[in-house]
Amino acid sequence: MKIAVALSGGVDSATALYLLKKKDHNVFALFMKNWEEKTLNGECQTAKDADDARRVCAELGVPLYTINFTKQYYENVFSQFLDKLKKGCTPNPDTLCNKEIKFNLLLKKALELGASYLATGHYCINDSGILHKGLDPNKDQSYFLYALKRSILEKVLFPIGHYKKGEVRAIAENAGLCVSKKKDSTGICFI
Repeated sequence: MKIAVALSGGVDSATALYLLKKKDHNVFALFMKNWEEKTLNGECQTAKDADDARRVCAELGVPLYTINFTKQYYENVFSQFLDKLKKGCTPNPDTLCNKEIKFNLLLKKALELGASYLATGHYCINDSGILHKGLDPNKDQSYFLYALKRSILEKVLFPIGHYKKGEVRAIAENAGLCVSKKKDSTGICFI
């Protein structure tokens, strides 16, 4: 079975990749570029995350593909986010990104590259296409995925959903992953 892993450059997705490789699955990684802005300091977080993703893949001997979805992200997530704000709503861009980008465009790319499944580092549990909260109540991310249809979830794996965050970090550290102590990202990349 061939599995694509959405690799963000963080500890959660890196550990998901490690766990699947450890089980002898045929894995490859996909890094999404969704935003191109630099911080006020001139830093680009996407570039740093891409470097970390490359390092993790080199450590694990896994192929990495980088896909640029900046145009699609702007059109399908950011523009909708701004439109809803103007209307007085409180949009959730992470939910939109998951529905429109990660579990739509990225999933399609994974399948085009021969994968049977797309795995991510989300803290939730997928039981035959039925979404459940992750084991760690402080990290559960199932609410970000509520908009995904069962037909999509049947093609998705969440390898760390049965772990607590501390356990995920320990697995990454014991595996010698370069991102084991990397600070968690906090969400909306364009802020």
